[in-house]
Amino acid sequence: MAAPATAPPTPSSLKRIVAASLIGTTIEWYDFFLYGSAAALVFNKLFFPNSDPLVGTLLAFLTYAVGFAARPIGALVFGHYGDRLGRKKLLVLSLLLMGGATFAIGLLPTHAAIGSAAPVLLTVLRLVQGFALGGEWGGAVLLVSEHGDAGRRGFWASWPQTGAPAGQLLATGVLSALTALLSESAFLAWGWRIPFLLSGVLVIVGLWIRLSVDESPVFKAALAQAEARKSTSAIAEKMPLVAVLRHHWRDVLIAMGARMAENISYYVITAFILVYATTEAQLSKQTALNAVLIASAVHFAVIPAWGALSDRIGRRPVYLVGAVGVGLWMFPFFMLIDTKSFGNLLLAVTVGLVFHGAMYAPQAAFFSEMFATRMRYSGASIGAQFSSVAAGAPAPLIATALLADYGSSTPIALYVIAAALITVVAVGCAKETRHRDLGDIEGRRDAQDDAVVRAGDGARAV
Repeated sequence: MAAPATAPPTPSSLKRIVAASLIGTTIEWYDFFLYGSAAALVFNKLFFPNSDPLVGTLLAFLTYAVGFAARPIGALVFGHYGDRLGRKKLLVLSLLLMGGATFAIGLLPTHAAIGSAAPVLLTVLRLVQGFALGGEWGGAVLLVSEHGDAGRRGFWASWPQTGAPAGQLLATGVLSALTALLSESAFLAWGWRIPFLLSGVLVIVGLWIRLSVDESPVFKAALAQAEARKSTSAIAEKMPLVAVLRHHWRDVLIAMGARMAENISYYVITAFILVYATTEAQLSKQTALNAVLIASAVHFAVIPAWGALSDRIGRRPVYLVGAVGVGLWMFPFFMLIDTKSFGNLLLAVTVGLVFHGAMYAPQAAFFSEMFATRMRYSGASIGAQFSSVAAGAPAPLIATALLADYGSSTPIALYVIAAALITVVAVGCAKETRHRDLGDIEGRRDAQDDAVVRAGDGARAV
């Protein structure tokens, strides 16, 4: 049964909702990326000082990987309660958890003060960060998707996706400014804490904006209908997770496959590049970092453009352009870096992130449209976050191991190409979703989709 039609939000209210989701995702990605940068710069010295430098760095990055492991758990918990209680409540909670954990890291005593308890506390706080991020993404994109104009859903839902490059720009920018202004001893002594403590201020701003928006009208209609059905039927409503696995298991697998190329390519292009450019191309770390920063700004700009294109030609064609493009670009990507030219390095990273944006931009609307309302938070979050453990988390490690074993970029390029092939197959098996009505509660959509396709591009599902 479809939910009753709801009045579309005014342009000003929709922009406020988009801003609330974008600022929240930017803050959460800022916190997540900040930890990774600090793990490379200072955590090995402050929290693992008894290890040799390389072992200390590996241990610091191990705590970084713990955050990825916690994301699927966050997806399960936040998805369940987000489908039961609403998107807004869980988004506020995820922001508080992420911001609170990051602020607490800025206050942590180091190994010199409390010994082995310091890295234990650091790991616990990293787990909280990963748990919160696992629930953030699904709620942020659903709040926009379910409020937005159906004809421009891809465009509006792509804005929370820009939170990833925006968060990376913000985290890297703050750290770069501090390292430029402070001596190394001052940065190690207290300067590294400032970016983490700054998160507390950012969270206050994010909460103020998020608390000002309304709950999704689509969810409110679905909840009202579920309550009415409960009062007239003795049959209990299934848990969202059970309903997802029963009715949407194919969509979950498609979402996981769709994320393989998107997730792996992103961390190879933005994280592993720092290893490859400095060791194989013998460029400075600052040069590689500058290339990633500039390319991330371009990435931020193209994501809404790709999202708007998905409204015109469909989610699948745009996503496939990104998957095929990033696969074809991998060999030129490394060849350009091997020239040891900053201009070629910048071109390699920028084109790679432009192709990545073609996958990342329509992903929000695409995954939202796959699932029925009362299981949408669970389905989208599970599909997105479970794949990150197999894709994004080990990608820099796998790429580094391949480089160490073979001394060549060819196996790394083949690794990304294999991920691109998985994504092409997964998206190829999906149905086009851009005409789907998010007010659909029960998930009976196949006949509707076929009717819309037959009607042509001007049709609208109701």
